[in-house]
Amino acid sequence: MNILYVGDVMGDVGLRVVEQVVPQLRKERGIDLVIAQAENVTEGRGINLADFQRMRAVGIDFCSGGNWSLYHDEIVQAVSDPAQPIIRPANYPIGTPGLGWKYADTKHGKVLVVSLLGKIVGKDADKPVDNPLRVVDQILEDQKDVEKAATVINFHGDFSSEKVVIGHYLDGRATLVVGDHWHVPTADARVLPAGTAHITDVGMCGALDSSLGVTFDSVIPRWRDGKQTRNVLAEGGPRQFNAVLVDANNQGLAHSIEQIQRIL
Repeated sequence: MNILYVGDVMGDVGLRVVEQVVPQLRKERGIDLVIAQAENVTEGRGINLADFQRMRAVGIDFCSGGNWSLYHDEIVQAVSDPAQPIIRPANYPIGTPGLGWKYADTKHGKVLVVSLLGKIVGKDADKPVDNPLRVVDQILEDQKDVEKAATVINFHGDFSSEKVVIGHYLDGRATLVVGDHWHVPTADARVLPAGTAHITDVGMCGALDSSLGVTFDSVIPRWRDGKQTRNVLAEGGPRQFNAVLVDANNQGLAHSIEQIQRIL
């Protein structure tokens, strides 16, 4: 089966990129499942119900999670419902609303999708998260008897070391382990020795001439002059689409991984 994982969809610009590219890709490449990182969709922070439905309407089958997943209260019910294809990080502390893993149904069978959070820097650095390796071990153990066509795990974090380590740690136990959150694609997509496809960071969908989707004018004064500035999403200029396409075999491991990068 063919699984497309789409990098962080950044604001309305990113949504428009996805609306332009994903339907075409589904037809061209015979894609069976599309998963997208949706924690930056609504004005760069989280996703509201309207944008969740907009993502679904354009061909996104499942939305993975990150540090802004629960920013909008209205999305919490969907994240908490096993039947709704959207999750938040699974290694949030016990008692956090929502679910961190769910199944996506495809014509090839069930696909387990898990989101994990790394040590996020900046203002989220001190927020408690459970150990992602122990959490994912427990999920995979608990779900070992469920017949699955594939397992997709996204690791949302800042440290390349963590992203590389977890790929190898899960090698042979997942179809795809994909890093996101950087918004900058890395050049290391490959199938690891035991059959798990991996990339350190898949990149983003949104404005190309920007700082991770944010205007330079809103970032530079903060960096250069120490001013308190608000992130302003970039709207104009060329746009980028970043994703990986994985071909999975009947054993739930990867034949291949291909980076898909388009400038619009």
